[in-house]
Amino acid sequence: MTAGAVVIGGGPAGLMAAEELARAGHAVTVIEAKPSLGRKLLMAGKSGLNLTKEEEAAAFLAAYAEAAPWLAPMIAAFGPAEVRDWAEGLGQETFAGSTARVFPVAMKASPLLRAWIARLTDLGVTFRTRWRWTGWEGDALAFETPEGRQLLHSAVTVLALGGASWARLGSDGAWAALLAARGIPLAPFAPANAGVAVAWSPHMAAVYGQPLKGVAFRAGAWTSRGEAVISARGLEGSGIYAVSRGLREGHPLVIDLMPDLAEAEVARRLSRPRGRASLSNHLRKALKLAPAAHALLNECARPLPADPPALAARIKALAVPNATLRPIDEAISTAGGLPRAALDDDLMLVQMPGVFCAGEMLDWEAPTGGYLLTACLATGRHAGQGAARRLALAKAGAAG
Repeated sequence: MTAGAVVIGGGPAGLMAAEELARAGHAVTVIEAKPSLGRKLLMAGKSGLNLTKEEEAAAFLAAYAEAAPWLAPMIAAFGPAEVRDWAEGLGQETFAGSTARVFPVAMKASPLLRAWIARLTDLGVTFRTRWRWTGWEGDALAFETPEGRQLLHSAVTVLALGGASWARLGSDGAWAALLAARGIPLAPFAPANAGVAVAWSPHMAAVYGQPLKGVAFRAGAWTSRGEAVISARGLEGSGIYAVSRGLREGHPLVIDLMPDLAEAEVARRLSRPRGRASLSNHLRKALKLAPAAHALLNECARPLPADPPALAARIKALAVPNATLRPIDEAISTAGGLPRAALDDDLMLVQMPGVFCAGEMLDWEAPTGGYLLTACLATGRHAGQGAARRLALAKAGAAG
C-alpha cells in the first residue's frame, strides 16, 4: 500500500503533526498500536487536564532546562497562549487556576479529544488502530495488524511514539531498538516526574493518604513548594515530581517542614517553656505542625533531639533516608530518547531523510504543570510543518 504521509502514534504530538499535514493539503494516515487514540492524554485528564501554564515566556522556557534553546523556537510559535486558543477552537473553554495552570472548564480530556478527532476526520485524516509498527522492510514501513502483516510506502513519516513510561497506555519505548538498529544515536531512558519509594515503618500507616502541604522539597539543585501525598509506597504528587531529577542524579531528598520561617525563628519558638507538655504536644503548639508533617519528622529524625537549635535544624532540613525513584514504567514521563544532534531543525532524522520525530521521543524533560503537553503539541506541530514542506518541495520538483 502507498500513503502520502504516515504518522505513527495517536497521542497529542502525532495528532498535531497530522493536523498540520492535512491542513497543508496532504493525505495523512495516523497509525496507533492501541485500540483507541490518546490513551495517555485521557489518563492525564482523569485528575484534571493541565493543558499549559500562564507564565512569562522566559520562566516558562526555563522549565525545560538544557533543552530550552532547542525547544525555544517551537514553543515561541506554539506556547501557552496558542495552546489555549487551540483548545477553545475545539469548543473547550479554558481557565487559569490559582497557580496559573490552565485547564479546560470540563477538566477532562475526553471532550477535547473527541472534538479533535472529529476535526481531523473532517480534514480527511485516516486512522488505523491496533496497528503496531515493527520497523522497516526495505523502504516500506512494516506493521503487525489484526489482518496480518501490512507494509506501507510513505513519502514522509512522522514518528510520535512517546517515551518509555506507562507501557499499558502505549508508551513502551520499543521504538528505540528499531532506530538503534538503523544506527540512530539515542540517550538512555530514565524516569522523570516520578514518585518516590520509601520503606516506611508501621507507624506511618496512620497518615497514609494525607497530604504534605506548606513544605519545600529539595534534591540537589532542584527545589519545589508543591504538595505531595504520603502513601504506603512512599511519596507521590507534583511537589515530589518536580525534584525527581535531583533524586535520579543521586542527591538525597530533603524536606523543609517550615519553609516560611528561618531556622533561628523555629529554634526560638521551640525554646518557649513547655511545662509538662510532651515534646510532641510542644511541637504541635509551637509550630502548628500538621499531623502528616509531624509523623514524617518522627519517622525520619528519631530520636528527636531535645535541644531546640538541633531540632530546628532537623525540621528545616529533614533528610528522608533511602528515598528512591519509582520504576520508569510508573513515571509520568521520561528523560532520554532522540538527542538534538540526531535531528535537523525540522525535527527530521539526519540519517533518515523523510522521517520526522516529535513529542516525548525527543530528549527533553520538564516538570508537570502544563509544560509536558505544551512541548508535545509544539514539537508535533513543528514536525508536521517540516514534513509538509518536504512533501511540497518534492511535488514542486516532480512538477518541474
